[in-house]
Amino acid sequence: MAVSIGILGAGQFAGTFAKLFRLHPGVGKMLVSDIEPGRAEELVEREGLDGTVEDFDALLASDVDSVAIFTQRWTHGPLVVKALRAGKNVYSAVPMAITETEIADIITAVKETGLTYMMGETSYYNPATVFARKKLGTGEFGRVFYSEGDYVHDMDLGFYAAYQYSGGENWKQTASYPPMLYPTHSIGGVLGALPAHAISVSCIGVKDERGDGVFDRKVSMFDNDFSNATAMFELSDGGVMRTNEMRRVGYPSHMRESRFRYFGTEASFEQLARVSVWQDKEKVHDVSAELDTSSTMSADDPALANVAPELRDAFTSGHAPVHDVKRLPAEFHGAPNGHEGSHHFLVDDFVTAVMTGALPPVNAWVAARFTLPGIIAHQSANQGGERLPIPDFGDAPAEQP
Repeated sequence: MAVSIGILGAGQFAGTFAKLFRLHPGVGKMLVSDIEPGRAEELVEREGLDGTVEDFDALLASDVDSVAIFTQRWTHGPLVVKALRAGKNVYSAVPMAITETEIADIITAVKETGLTYMMGETSYYNPATVFARKKLGTGEFGRVFYSEGDYVHDMDLGFYAAYQYSGGENWKQTASYPPMLYPTHSIGGVLGALPAHAISVSCIGVKDERGDGVFDRKVSMFDNDFSNATAMFELSDGGVMRTNEMRRVGYPSHMRESRFRYFGTEASFEQLARVSVWQDKEKVHDVSAELDTSSTMSADDPALANVAPELRDAFTSGHAPVHDVKRLPAEFHGAPNGHEGSHHFLVDDFVTAVMTGALPPVNAWVAARFTLPGIIAHQSANQGGERLPIPDFGDAPAEQP
């Protein structure tokens, strides 16, 4: 039986995923809802979807069996719980939530309903993460004792326009969103490869000095003035993970906004903006070609009309040679992709999980381990870098309830 999906939020990010859900052979009926007049109707018309509904409550009252949530990043937690309690499977954009309580509520709802929850973390399928996961599987790293994950995205490169699009006239209140409350790209790219989770953290936040009302405590709805933050995590396997979340940085984030390094006792792997290398105790091997992605659509495509030019690379990148494209539906061949080839895999993961009842790779328990460390890191930064323990919700159950 086909999966039916209601999309909540028809903004910049939803369009690519709506197209892929529509193409997936396991998906049938699709509805859309958005609080901004005209956005849902435009998406339905552009992607040939089945209709709109007035609001989230109407979406939950409809006959779709699943919802895909693409709303503002700090709103996800309560919306996910409400959808699960209404009997809907949930695909959620990142982050999972912004408090430990919200995360706990999601995990409880998944346990009690037995429904599918998946967080759409793109870094799980970042070519670097896929490459590292394979090398760990073959044992070539030896023991990985230190790793780094950076999400290095300057506000000037598209984020001002993105916040203005989503935040309206009061956009500066939301553009101050704390960097460590959006940690899943940097943390997920490391922990998506390593069989470990974070157990403690010390984090330093860098106060913003631009003076334009963004990252200004007097304006911020989050009481935040950190534009950059660096965290050092202790991992459950005795190793160390460092992450950077940067929003004021001289770096070409449109080339590679997420980058990673893994150091093992026998070999290591490192990335810069254009180069990726695998190195052992004898040689350095340039593996850039294995991780480079090709474009799947023009940056001038009408579907990207509302996306700032500096952000469009994230919506046009295709697969890398390291990706296992054979597992994907044939209908995805040549379809628009994004975030270094991850979108196809994320959509297929969710649809497959709903159809089979199996846990998706980035299930609620994995999503918690990608998200909660950043929440605690932000608390540490607000306490001057004090080292804090990170709660853990445990491993996912072997099978859904």
